[in-house]
Amino acid sequence: MQLNNNVTEFILLGLTQDPFRKKIVFVTFLLFYLGTLLGNLLIITTIKTSRALGSPMYFFLFHLSLSDTCFSTSIAPRTIVDALLKKSTISFCECIIQVFSLHFFGCLEIFILILMAVDRYVAICKPLHYMTIMSCRVCSVLVAVAWVGSCVHSLVQIFLALRLPFCGPNEIDHYFCDLEPLLKLACTDTYVTNLLLVSNSGAICTVSFIMLMFSYIIILHSLRNHSAEGRRKALSTCISHIVVVILFFVPCIFIYTRPATTFPIDKMIAVFYTIGTPLLNPPIYTLRNAEVKNAMRKLWHVKTAS
Repeated sequence: MQLNNNVTEFILLGLTQDPFRKKIVFVTFLLFYLGTLLGNLLIITTIKTSRALGSPMYFFLFHLSLSDTCFSTSIAPRTIVDALLKKSTISFCECIIQVFSLHFFGCLEIFILILMAVDRYVAICKPLHYMTIMSCRVCSVLVAVAWVGSCVHSLVQIFLALRLPFCGPNEIDHYFCDLEPLLKLACTDTYVTNLLLVSNSGAICTVSFIMLMFSYIIILHSLRNHSAEGRRKALSTCISHIVVVILFFVPCIFIYTRPATTFPIDKMIAVFYTIGTPLLNPPIYTLRNAEVKNAMRKLWHVKTAS
């Protein structure tokens, strides 16, 4: 493994170098990050304290909110601080840690979304066997596998990053560290690394998105055999899941399936899936879910009464 790099730190050029626009970036990221923390921590607290939300769907939603919180935290705080600085630098080790955390929690979110689709499929298409198939033990094992799989994916990213020699330019034209901008700085041929990146991150995003959309098509098709009330409730839940899947996967596929080329719009697309999607997930899941809203009201009443 190649570690003899002359570069010990990188300069993050951020979203803009204009002082006024940097203030806009600061305010935007701060508000979005605080909104993300508030929304996701509220869901985490509600699910943990409410006995009514003990089904597998809310168990997976708990882990989705946790991954959203950590995913946003791996990017937003540093970007907020960097927006106040004239020149923002990040050490090589910090850069590698950010690559790991970004891909770990991003990949975890993908796996959790897949588990949520499996849960909805079993609940709607196999209702009589639901509690047997999606038992507490099975759900715990599935989530554990998701965490391990995410760790393996992230370690592959770190392995690819550590093999890159950096001996000259150290300006990253981005607001966070990722393999794609790092490849542009490497003083070696990165063709093979590009292929490995597509076969790793790109394939995970694309294959997972196709699987998820196909599974929801099957679920929606099977709703014909349900009662009007059952269709309404299942449709409400599935639409929420489909919206989240599209919002997260489409930007990721756009970024990670063509790592050899970059466009000016890439940074704005990255903003959408790094801080936009984690902010939108809580309202998408709660606004269409009466059980979560009722549990939040009870939690609020308990807090105000105490």
